[in-house]
Amino acid sequence: MDVARGETLGLIGPSGSGKSSLLMLMGGLELATGGHISALGQDLTAMDEDALARFRRNHMGVVFQSFHLIPTMTALENVATPLELAGRRDAFDVALAELEAVGLGHRAGHFPAQLSGGEQQRVALARALAPRPEILLADEPTGNLDEANGAAVMDLLFDLRDRSGATLIMVTHAPELASRCDRVIRLRDGRLADPTAASEAAE
Repeated sequence: MDVARGETLGLIGPSGSGKSSLLMLMGGLELATGGHISALGQDLTAMDEDALARFRRNHMGVVFQSFHLIPTMTALENVATPLELAGRRDAFDVALAELEAVGLGHRAGHFPAQLSGGEQQRVALARALAPRPEILLADEPTGNLDEANGAAVMDLLFDLRDRSGATLIMVTHAPELASRCDRVIRLRDGRLADPTAASEAAE
């Protein structure tokens, strides 16, 4: 399967079909037992855990269904953390600007438990996009949100992606979200349902 730079790709299929596993393999969050995974010209399957962590820090943003915010940190600190790990001296200035971009500048000092589900997911989006990743992975980013909040988060995700030019790969069960992607790949029983279509990507 090939994914072109700047493409928006939707991964769909029934529960247990392997969508999230494929996404985690793409991000080096799970290790492949065979084959090769290349991203931005680098072989992820040849990297150890430290090298994979550095690669994600420098090139990828990940948005999870369950937010995965650090509960003891404020929204501002959560967004600033990956920037600090990358050695950015302006980490908190950039983090605040990202929170403002998702409409949460006024909630920067709040902890995750003080935020609604929609607000927590927007913080997670700001955290993923703050380092300006070339690849953005999203695993059911609206799965824990009600319909209104889910629609707002998805509008925001696509808007931020358009502004950053990142490659977006998204797992979703929602047909209306998949329809917004440039291309959709269906998985069934751990395999691509249409391998021929999946391999077609513009250079």
